[in-house]
Amino acid sequence: MKPIGFPEQTCVYAENQPEYLPLPAFRAGDGTIATCWKLTWRERLTVLLAGKMWLTVLTFNHSLQPLKPEASKPAWLKGGW
Repeated sequence: MKPIGFPEQTCVYAENQPEYLPLPAFRAGDGTIATCWKLTWRERLTVLLAGKMWLTVLTFNHSLQPLKPEASKPAWLKGGW
């Protein structure tokens, strides 16, 4: 799975941090962030057959932020903030 750019993108997180993948994102004024990810064919088949997806979050022992994985573009992004 790789993060990919998208038309509404306004920034790239970790752009100059070689230890991380650059993360194209849309950042709204209220701090809400949207990212887009591309699955490989193998990942697509795995999700299709198993019906499961795993999400790992690196908190570095800080508070966990609310997350909302979705299979389509978030409704709030479709309206274009």
